[in-house]
Amino acid sequence: MLWTEFGMCMCGKGATLYKGGPPGLARVSSAMAELRRALLVLSCLLVAARCYPQTCYTKVLDMAQEIMVQAAEMREAPETQHCTAHLPDLHIDVHNACVMQTVRTYMSMLDNLDDICVRSRKVRALRAILRRLYLIMVHKCHG
Repeated sequence: MLWTEFGMCMCGKGATLYKGGPPGLARVSSAMAELRRALLVLSCLLVAARCYPQTCYTKVLDMAQEIMVQAAEMREAPETQHCTAHLPDLHIDVHNACVMQTVRTYMSMLDNLDDICVRSRKVRALRAILRRLYLIMVHKCHG
């Protein structure tokens, strides 16, 4: 059997012309098209995914962004709003020479909050990630 691009089947002595191709070919081509689309999407996802380990620099950038988001959420949260309203907006620019002083100052502000605030989950989480960022910048990314 030979299928041509015109949907013709050559069988033995005669030729039969099928409208739209041979029966069942539509299902096969539809499945192949879906498979191609799935492979295309998968390949795009693989390219978009990080295929390399984080460097110290990218880790610090990601942590700084996460800290700024957590600090804003902490200031707006109802359980900590009353005792963190006086804290300044936290902006961590890791390219700025004063970033270490900014992190140290904010950590000391968090340490000096009321006991009720210090015990809240949001404040403890922010303090922990700030300390981690500070230690990474001091000991691992120092040069």
